[in-house]
Amino acid sequence: MHHLNDFGRSPRLADLAQLVRLPAALSVPGDVLAGAMASAGRPGPRIVGTMASSVALYWAGMALNDYADATVDAVERPARPIPSGRVARRTALATACGLTVAGLGLAVLTDGRRALGVAVPLAGAVWAYDLRLKSTPLGPAAMAGARALNVLAGAQPGRRLPALPAALLTGAHTYTLTALSRHEVTGAPRAVPATALAGSTATALAAAALPGLRRRSGTARIGAAAGALGYLASYGTAQARAVREPSAANVRSAVGTGIMSLMPLQAALTAGAGGAALAGILAVAHPLARRLARQVSPT
Repeated sequence: MHHLNDFGRSPRLADLAQLVRLPAALSVPGDVLAGAMASAGRPGPRIVGTMASSVALYWAGMALNDYADATVDAVERPARPIPSGRVARRTALATACGLTVAGLGLAVLTDGRRALGVAVPLAGAVWAYDLRLKSTPLGPAAMAGARALNVLAGAQPGRRLPALPAALLTGAHTYTLTALSRHEVTGAPRAVPATALAGSTATALAAAALPGLRRRSGTARIGAAAGALGYLASYGTAQARAVREPSAANVRSAVGTGIMSLMPLQAALTAGAGGAALAGILAVAHPLARRLARQVSPT
């Protein structure tokens, strides 16, 4: 193993892509889209800047995760960029800082200082999780809060309340996924993936029911149901395998699938808010994202 602060050469772009889990960022724009649809009924031009801000903050969290976990990864995941010597630990920290500043700057450029009301707590949740809360009982709640805030970032400033149900459902998914991810290396007691499966089933049912509660059109209800079914077909199947055999490999597979399965859940929430065509784009992009995730692990 190389020394964690080895500065022999500059990292390759491929190494940095692995550091920030490049393909996993495809799971981020759908949060913003779902929040925008729930809030305003359509995405405005601002959504592009908000998506870019959220992606930058997501990548910052991934780089910071590897900075914080470098010593543990040297034992448990020596192939990761830092313990393998391909990226210096200080470089990972600098990358996290730079991307955080970029994410906050993009938020301000998009919506002015009022955007900081969500962007700053989002960045704070990311940093608190990686540096302090990850191994504590508050870890899953911190990560769930970050994802929920990501949905609210997409909502129109001053009209964030209508996006709260979508934010809560996204947070619920993230909570159980984060709890499951704690067992990626050692495997899990069967109750852990079973609880996660029950949680994702409840999340899917709620996402499918939401447009009916809001008296949306038949198209919105069908789109939400289709997205929820796609979500369970991908993530639920992986969780069921982990319930049958809760080995480390099956848990890792379920976690990786769960990250990318946010996209059909986002599609359900977007369709349920009246954006069936936009939800279709998320649904089509999901298989591509999963294919890319096989090249660069999202976990």
